[in-house]
Amino acid sequence: MGVYFERAGRENTARVISIVKATVKERGMRHVVVASTYGDTGLLAAEALKGLPVNLVVVTHNVGFKEPGALELTDETRARLESLGAKVYTGTMVMRNLGTALRQKMGFSDQDIIANTLRIFGQGIKVCCEIAMMAADAGLVPPEDVITVAGTGRGADTAAIIKAMPSNMFFDLKVREILVKPKDW
Repeated sequence: MGVYFERAGRENTARVISIVKATVKERGMRHVVVASTYGDTGLLAAEALKGLPVNLVVVTHNVGFKEPGALELTDETRARLESLGAKVYTGTMVMRNLGTALRQKMGFSDQDIIANTLRIFGQGIKVCCEIAMMAADAGLVPPEDVITVAGTGRGADTAAIIKAMPSNMFFDLKVREILVKPKDW
């Protein structure tokens, strides 16, 4: 049974990373995928998992998420993550690609149905599913169970074990277990 926080938010980040580290050790998990916009959560995970036999993938926003040509993660932070052994992936976000352009122009997109359905379980669970697909799309994790870490806004408040699959095989992705999430995000 998972852990449930009373509130969503970055104040849960250290506890989430601790739960992830314990799960890696107890279950021999080989892959951890962490959402990290600015790199703070990724750095905490990289420091905590240092020395463990785990493939850490840090997934950022796509370039242009907020403004054309801009990325929130700095080159210095990317270099620091990589020096700690993390792989950093910046690419198209599965639930924010052409569908977002359609929604902005036409008012609706099919991707909204999937994203909003996943949000029923929390913003973090939606992002956990998304980053598992992104890492699989990039070939950074195999189609097997991985630990995913995400949050509501900044920091982390959610972790889940997900069978990662590429985005074109979305319906084969499986949320195996929710390790931790907010009760009400």
